[in-house]
Amino acid sequence: MKKAFAAVAGLALFGFSTAALANPMVGTWKWEDFTIDCKEGGDHGMSCTVTDGPKNKGMEMVKSKLEAKDGAYVGQIAHPMTGETYNAKMVPDGNDKFKMDGCTAAGACASGEFTRVK
Repeated sequence: MKKAFAAVAGLALFGFSTAALANPMVGTWKWEDFTIDCKEGGDHGMSCTVTDGPKNKGMEMVKSKLEAKDGAYVGQIAHPMTGETYNAKMVPDGNDKFKMDGCTAAGACASGEFTRVK
């Protein structure tokens, strides 16, 4: 299994509430060489944008509404390196990490960990 995400990707990955402080995904996250900024809003209620990294700066990663399910968040998230969309499950690990696993419709799978920068 190749390594893929990890925040936001922790990506939003998220307990959507109207107060930004109550939403654990709001903030800046690192995954490998990528920096990802997440905020409430956008087309799906949460927006996570690649702000730095080797590729795809400016790319929106959240491709569907993220739904709370059994202590995790599930939805479609774009991989920051390839732009491929994964059906992802994000599980909070404390306040400053999200573990993410997911697979594309074609069966490529990835996992990783997003760590809060701020």
